[in-house]
Amino acid sequence: MAESLPSLAFLGAGSMGGAILHGVVASGIHVDGGIVATNRTAQKAASLDGLEGVTAIALEDTPSGNTDAAASARIILVGVKPAMVPDLLREIAPSLREDAIVVSLAAGVTLATFAEGLGDGVRVIRSMPNTPATVGKAVTGLAAGAAATADDLALVRQLFELVGAVVEVPEEKIDALSTISGSGPAYVFLLIEELTKAAIGKGFDEADARLMAEQTFIGATALLVASGEEPAELRRRVTSPKGTTERAVMVLQEAHLDEVFAEATDAALARAKELAEGK
Repeated sequence: MAESLPSLAFLGAGSMGGAILHGVVASGIHVDGGIVATNRTAQKAASLDGLEGVTAIALEDTPSGNTDAAASARIILVGVKPAMVPDLLREIAPSLREDAIVVSLAAGVTLATFAEGLGDGVRVIRSMPNTPATVGKAVTGLAAGAAATADDLALVRQLFELVGAVVEVPEEKIDALSTISGSGPAYVFLLIEELTKAAIGKGFDEADARLMAEQTFIGATALLVASGEEPAELRRRVTSPKGTTERAVMVLQEAHLDEVFAEATDAALARAKELAEGK
C-alpha cells in the first residue's frame, strides 16, 4: 500500500463521513495537501477541531465552503443526506479539478444522478460502507462510474481499506450488498439481543446475560479470524455428536434460518427499490 493519499475533501462529515475521516487520521497516512471537511454548523465543525491535518469549515460561517473544499481536493467525498445531493453536485461542478474523483457516501443515490449533476466526464465512484467503519472494521462496497479509471478505483479502494475491507461490485449489485453488509450489523445486534433474553429467561441477571451473549459473539468472530477456517468447520468442532450443542443447532436449523435470512435480505432489497422510486 502507498504511503500517502492525495488531498481529500469531506462534504458533510456526519456519521459515515466522520467515521471515514477519523479512520484516515487514525491510520497516520500522509495526505498530500491535507484534508478539508465541511459541516452545516460551527458546533459540528468544532467537533473536528484538533484532528491532525484537518481543516474544518462551518457552512453557516463560510457559505462558499463546499465549493472551496471541492476545488482544493483530488478526492471529494459526498456525505450529505441523499436528498441534498443533487443541489450539492450542481454547486460544486464548476469548481472541480480536472483530475477530481468524486466519491458518493449517499445511500441510494445512483451514478446516473451524479453524472446528471456533474457531467458525464467526471470520475465518480459510489461507495456503500457500514457503521463498523467507526472502529476500523467496515465492509465497503465500491462501484465505479464509466469515467473512473482502474487507477481511480485503486486509489479510492486504498482510502476505504484504512477503515476495513473492500468489495468491488458493479453498481447493480450495490443495493444487494447493502442488504448483507450495510444492514448486517443490525442482524448481528438482534441475534445478540435475543441470546441475551434467552439467558435472562434462564435466570441470569442482565449484566451476566449481556456479558455471556456479547463476549460469545466477540470471541467467536475473533476465533474465526484467527483460525482461517470456514464457519461451518468451526461449528462442527463445537458440536459434539449427540451432545447439547447438536440438539440446540438442530432446533435452529429446523427454524429454517436459511429461508429467514433469504427473506429478510429480499425484503431489504425490495425496500431499496421502493426508495429509489421515491416511495
